[in-house]
Amino acid sequence: MTIQEGLWLPEDAVQAGMQDSRALAATHSRRDSYRTWGLPSEHMSRVPREWRIQSGLTQPVPDDLVPFVEWFYNQKEARERFRWALRDSLDELLDGQRTGRWAYQHLTKTEKTYLGTAVEVNLTKEFAIENGADLDWSIAGADIDCKFSKDLGGWEIPMEMYLCADHGERSGRANHAAVVTWMNDDTSEWAAGIVRITDERLRWKKERDANGDRVRAYNRDNKRKLSETAKSEVYWLWGGLQTDLPMNLLRHLNPEIRQRIVTASLPRLASSGQQRVNQLFREVQDRLVGRQTVLTLGQQDDAPKRARDARKKLRPEGIVVLGHQGSHPRVARALELPIPVKGEWISTRLVPVSSDDERPKFSLDGQFWARACGEELLHPVPAPNLPDGRESTWVNRFGFDITS
Repeated sequence: MTIQEGLWLPEDAVQAGMQDSRALAATHSRRDSYRTWGLPSEHMSRVPREWRIQSGLTQPVPDDLVPFVEWFYNQKEARERFRWALRDSLDELLDGQRTGRWAYQHLTKTEKTYLGTAVEVNLTKEFAIENGADLDWSIAGADIDCKFSKDLGGWEIPMEMYLCADHGERSGRANHAAVVTWMNDDTSEWAAGIVRITDERLRWKKERDANGDRVRAYNRDNKRKLSETAKSEVYWLWGGLQTDLPMNLLRHLNPEIRQRIVTASLPRLASSGQQRVNQLFREVQDRLVGRQTVLTLGQQDDAPKRARDARKKLRPEGIVVLGHQGSHPRVARALELPIPVKGEWISTRLVPVSSDDERPKFSLDGQFWARACGEELLHPVPAPNLPDGRESTWVNRFGFDITS
């Protein structure tokens, strides 16, 4: 040990000239190695029969819940922001960029318990919700709590959320409302509702005590779940069951395709993030690919760079990777493909065609291009270099005759 500026330091650290500790650690770190994960053997979520809900529900809003419901409905694009907050919460825990994970089932038990906290934190930030006096949130001037469960109906309610004389000092000061949220990444479903918590709406044991009195069904933390009959008391925002949780592409890919992307039969594909991203755009064409997918496969901070490099690598194979810049949205529109926005890409294989070809097409420098089909897929030709906004001459070069 050596004394330096009053501190005891290991000899090797001093001899190394006090190099950056992260750089030293990185020479032996295995955290950046890519780990492959298997197909989950169990479902993410349970939906008990008594808690099944439908889409397109029409419900009267209970008078006591009107301020909360109106508050959410008055937020701009509230539904879109809500579903993306759920998506982002799960993606944060998966941390695919560092772990390569792509399914809820890959999380550890401890991480799974944190998902509810992540959902609450992200919804709080997304909607700038203020702190309550007794509970986590204050909406429309009243306390309200946020509860998440991966199982529909599985929300656990603490004593401080409702009135109960038997709870003494632990009883809540009012029967508070709760925002109850749920998502299932296996099925891309989600739901959000608001319910007023009362002692009667929570679970009771079937057996009575020695005096014949009902017994509350607490768990180890003195929390209770909503009773089966309480479903009718929940006001479901946006009409009940939602079926558009933002897509987890890797979770929903055909297992064989996913296997070829993350490992493939060629060992070289398992060793390079760029090669995995290249393979992604080979295998997954004509559908949008989001930033999170590229991060998970590429394991690099700069996801757009992985996509840009894939664009260069795949052009000789006839594949273009379209982004949100320059001519790319116009090309996607001309080819009748989904149009990428920032943080999204879409790939497709192109072939040169004549001006009278009936397929959706565009022209660049006098040559028409369309999406390849049939036998054309077996004989790729190099794709054109589409300006993406970085080339200052793209407006002049792009003799952009869009013909559908």
